Amino acid sequence: MYAIFESGGKQYKAVEGETIKIDKIDNKKSVTFGNVLMVSDGDNISYGNPYIASAKISADVVETAKDKKVLVFHQKLRKNHRKLRGHRQQYTSVKINKITLN
Repeated sequence: MYAIFESGGKQYKAVEGETIKIDKIDNKKSVTFGNVLMVSDGDNISYGNPYIASAKISADVVETAKDKKVLVFHQKLRKNHRKLRGHRQQYTSVKINKITLN
């Protein structure tokens, strides 16, 4: 059984028992996602319009950390202009406990 849900303007695939990385959320011990777009249980697939009202995903927060550094380099041709910036995106790892569809 898996589900597609929305968090922070992005869509993620949730499978029971797996750990996924999502955009940073406030420090909580557990979180429930209500913006479920699709739930698949074998051959039965349920779609929302845009969300499934009765579906919920419960998860536990594992950690909040920073991802690897991404370097952004800008250079202008023949102008001796160079700019190097780095960015580390913050993320939260969550372990999916249960996907419920009433």
